[in-house]
Amino acid sequence: MGDTAAGLLQLVALLLALAAVWRPLGDWMARVYTSPTHGRGERVIYRLTGIDPDSDQRAGTYAVSILAFSLLGIVVLYLVQRLQGVLGFDQGHGAVDPGVAFNTAISFVTNTNWQSYVPETTMGAVTQMIGLTVQNFVSAAVGMAVAVALIRGFVRSRSGGRIGNAWVDVVRGCTRILLPLAAVVAIVLLALGVVMSLHAGADVVGVDGRASTIALAPAASQEAIKELGTNGGGVFNANSAHPFENPDAVTNWIEIFALLVIPVSLTRTFGRMVGNQRQGVALLGVMATLWGAMLAIIWTAEAHATGPAAVAAGANLEGKEVRFGIPSSALFANSTTSTSTGAVNSLHDSYSAFGGGGTLLNMLFSEMTPGGVGTGLYSILVVAVVAVFLAGLMVGRTPEYLGKKLGRREVTCAVVVVLAMPAVVLLGTGLAIALPSTGGALGNSGPHGLSEVLYAFASAANNNGSAFAGLTVTGPFFQTALGVAMLIGRFLPIVAVLALAGLLARQPRVEPGAGTLATDKPLFSVLVVGTIVLVAAITFLPALALSPIAEGLS
Repeated sequence: MGDTAAGLLQLVALLLALAAVWRPLGDWMARVYTSPTHGRGERVIYRLTGIDPDSDQRAGTYAVSILAFSLLGIVVLYLVQRLQGVLGFDQGHGAVDPGVAFNTAISFVTNTNWQSYVPETTMGAVTQMIGLTVQNFVSAAVGMAVAVALIRGFVRSRSGGRIGNAWVDVVRGCTRILLPLAAVVAIVLLALGVVMSLHAGADVVGVDGRASTIALAPAASQEAIKELGTNGGGVFNANSAHPFENPDAVTNWIEIFALLVIPVSLTRTFGRMVGNQRQGVALLGVMATLWGAMLAIIWTAEAHATGPAAVAAGANLEGKEVRFGIPSSALFANSTTSTSTGAVNSLHDSYSAFGGGGTLLNMLFSEMTPGGVGTGLYSILVVAVVAVFLAGLMVGRTPEYLGKKLGRREVTCAVVVVLAMPAVVLLGTGLAIALPSTGGALGNSGPHGLSEVLYAFASAANNNGSAFAGLTVTGPFFQTALGVAMLIGRFLPIVAVLALAGLLARQPRVEPGAGTLATDKPLFSVLVVGTIVLVAAITFLPALALSPIAEGLS
């Protein structure tokens, strides 16, 4: 009972804190992306890179810029890992294996941060800081840039498909939003005991008289952007369950707040930029409804003991840190899988069938509740487009959303975004199960083994990065297949979203009429919630019935 009360108190504190910053942070981000002026430091970056910051790009040019920048990031990060042994501060690890370097480069550039390696024994300090941490910033900034570009598509009228400047949007996202917030969070975490060191480790003698080395790392700075950018890659293998990354309940609460604060506040940014705050509130209501419902499912499933060991302990405590217990573990698990973060403070593979299934379902909702930094907002806007289209079919009129008509081309772009992830997840899972050579990678058979594979591809295609951990993914098939899943899951939706933004920006604004669906009312929020649940059920219910549902009912 005490744990439940403490959990409810931290939940209330979290909601109050998010409510307190929602308006100022959301308004600040709106000003960042609408300001006509460039900072002095930003102008230096533009001059050095030959960018005209006052140019306005068409959707196609914007998309090419994002893709080229990301491709360059993959190449550079791959080379940094392969040359780790000569860059200094490699802590004796040497060059990263080519397969691991390939998978990791894609993982961090796509904001997935899937880790098929042990950080303490693989990555040196230089690779962590100039390679992985840099991508933690810029990959998050790319997500925000795409979301803002889509908003401009709704706002602009007859602009010839011009939706802003990708380079300016990425630079501003880094310099004006992510860097300042990360600096503050890093200092707070450092003050609360998160380690910050360039030493490879500290030599200690245990109580049994044996000498050992405890790994160290520059954790505080990376922990901050790991959560704020909904990245999730841990500097230690135990991730946010490691006491050097997450010492106690206070730092745990701060990390949960950090991974939610930007995706939640972006709904305010959206309302501010389209000139109707109730539009943002409607989407926030959708996010909050599904986030709260899934938290209740996961928390309840873990709090009710299943099996003799759990009954003896009083709850499902396997794989959970006693520093946090059930409430903090469930809150973290729900938040990290409903965003595209992937950080973990407990082992999801050890969750009960329905608790682990809840974390899986969060990702299968396409992580828009509230979703990743930027990705959550543009994903839920795409679903809103689909919901408006469905409502238009019901009444037999051309649907409109935010003053723009939604015709065949606009809806096609939206459908591509909606179906890209399910196609990658189901095809990848089916291929992995069907190939005989992958059988040895499964740590479990039966429904739980299927859950592990399904979770891995859901995590990769949704750019989440968390894992059930019972699956060995170091073989060539999974390194390659999951890398491809990350690429498709990230960039196919981005291209389709930017194409949609360009189509919308070309249109004139249409004044709402008597038959226009009110998209800033609770009824519309219910319609969007229903669309999200319906799409997930149609695409994934058979797979879920054979994995967590079958396991839970057995």
